[in-house]
Amino acid sequence: MIRINRRQVLGGSLALLTPVAAPAVHAQPHYPERPIRVIVPFATGGVGDATMRLLAPRMEQQLGQKLIIESKPGASGNIGAQEVTRAPADGYTVLVAAMGNFVINQFLMKMSFDPMTALTPVAKIVDIPVVFFSNASVPARNLAEFVAHARANPGKLNYGSQGHGSLNHLLIERFKQVAGIDITHIPYGGSPPAMLALLANQIELFSAAWVVGASQFGQGKLTVLAVTTERRLPALPEVPTVAEAGFPELAISNWWAMAAPKDTPEPIIRTLDHAVIDALRDPGVVERFATLGMLAPTQTREQFSASLRSEAALWSEIIQRGNIATE
Repeated sequence: MIRINRRQVLGGSLALLTPVAAPAVHAQPHYPERPIRVIVPFATGGVGDATMRLLAPRMEQQLGQKLIIESKPGASGNIGAQEVTRAPADGYTVLVAAMGNFVINQFLMKMSFDPMTALTPVAKIVDIPVVFFSNASVPARNLAEFVAHARANPGKLNYGSQGHGSLNHLLIERFKQVAGIDITHIPYGGSPPAMLALLANQIELFSAAWVVGASQFGQGKLTVLAVTTERRLPALPEVPTVAEAGFPELAISNWWAMAAPKDTPEPIIRTLDHAVIDALRDPGVVERFATLGMLAPTQTREQFSASLRSEAALWSEIIQRGNIATE
């Protein structure tokens, strides 16, 4: 059981190698005293669930309590997120959700809460770079060549997504906007059917996490055109970044983060943040992330919180410019 005291670590970057002393705090001095519910608003086995199960053992050591991970899928993650917004602000119910739940969904569907005000960010838990895949038969070996191919064939190429309003749908809409190309969106019910369509050359472009197409790329069935990281991925050292391809506006990674209900006391938020940071430093976690083409976040909690409004503004603009219908 963690006692919050003068040595409580402030939310900070993974680059910090030693804890930063904080002033003594007096609210909730014995938090946590019982297990903490972690609500993941998607099906068991997805990215958020798997990431939390990877982080949980180290976090439990730090917190001195169990993390009870519960999947609450539905409404693009809004059902589970809403349950957290209605929970007591005592640190015993937290949310682990995708970027869309924080900065996209509110522009695509009617919601009974505003995630920007109803939730308090705790920490980003993982960055998931996006990879642009094409079928190997497409005459393009990088993003610039794909743009040239698309411009030579306006309206004739298709791209797939995990579904309407998904991150990869909006990311390729952004690609269309900055590259000035005309390609048609075909939504699928998740990554597996979209990847099958790409392999069958029913679509020419698909964006997803590296792990989604890694095995097919190894068999020579796919081409990886670019990655959306600022630096090249260790798992794909030969693949250029979107900035290197001339499209720095596409340097957007998917991410998952932890949040608590609004008005959760700051000492509790700091305790949870410190536990996340500690888990993300674990060599086993770092190695597993690298294998899956995922990255441990480097933003401090303050930086992450400050970035949410600018990210929300970006996705709102993309949705409006693309005339993407809301539900």
